[in-house]
Amino acid sequence: MWTALGIILLCLPLLLVVGLVGYVYWYVRKYLLGQLERVFVEKPLFIIPRGDPDPAAEEVRFPTANGMRLQGAYFKAGAQPRKGVILFGIEYGSDRWSCRSYCDPLRAAGYDVFAYEPRNQGKSDFIAEYEPLQWVTRHEVADARAAVAYLKSRPDADPRGVGLFGVSKGANAGLAIMSKDPWVRCAVTDGAFGLTSVMLPYMRKWIRLYNENYLVHGLMPAWFYAHMAMVGVRRVERERKIRFFHLEPRAGRIRQPVLMIHGEADSYIKMEMARALFRRVAGPKELWTVPKARHNQSITFAGAEYARRVVAFFDQHLR
Repeated sequence: MWTALGIILLCLPLLLVVGLVGYVYWYVRKYLLGQLERVFVEKPLFIIPRGDPDPAAEEVRFPTANGMRLQGAYFKAGAQPRKGVILFGIEYGSDRWSCRSYCDPLRAAGYDVFAYEPRNQGKSDFIAEYEPLQWVTRHEVADARAAVAYLKSRPDADPRGVGLFGVSKGANAGLAIMSKDPWVRCAVTDGAFGLTSVMLPYMRKWIRLYNENYLVHGLMPAWFYAHMAMVGVRRVERERKIRFFHLEPRAGRIRQPVLMIHGEADSYIKMEMARALFRRVAGPKELWTVPKARHNQSITFAGAEYARRVVAFFDQHLR
């Protein structure tokens, strides 16, 4: 028969593990989580491009589902007949005219392009209590959905659907709606990223930065960091009265063709983070890494090859 002492000795390793996890959980929540949240909401030092207005573009105001008005610009193709229509999602902090350096080759190749500014950006309506970050929220996903609805409503709408071309945050919002709307037939993304696939590596880095104790940062499993990341995200959501969007689960529903472009020297969204999102995409896909390019700088380093690949992708999957 097992004695009480024998049972205790048998369970002692498990009790020690549970005690260690409980201590680390308490320690991280009490002393480190505030620092992690602060880093999460800090805005990155990006060089944010803005383009020159095009007087030939059609300026557009269109509504969201909750009655906000967003600003967009519709660019007609420079070659006829039109091959298709492309929705362009701009990057964080940019404006609708920034699409020109990306999309002028597409227009010359015969594609119409529609670029829009999400709420609290550019000339679109503002919500007083909302401060956008580099992370996608439900607001940006709703705005991308409104942009697709607008393109469907145009008299010259392409009944076959549209292509998506998005940069960083604009790519993420586009992929979110693409996962539920087959009218978005294919996508090119540059610098796309998820939430958890970025948060988890940074969680480990930040915890080591603020605490060098190996018991705190070295022995904890991935599920622990995932849980703590979500605890921090939920606290930021409550404080800012927003909901961040988790792209990774949606990426598994994307069956349309996707070309993901990423800078090999991106120090913010590292290559392993981009690959983590890429692996989740279920449909036909290609990942093109651009040597020496940092975040959103692939077009600068790749030049003509960048334009050639993007046009060839849409010619294959959208034309």
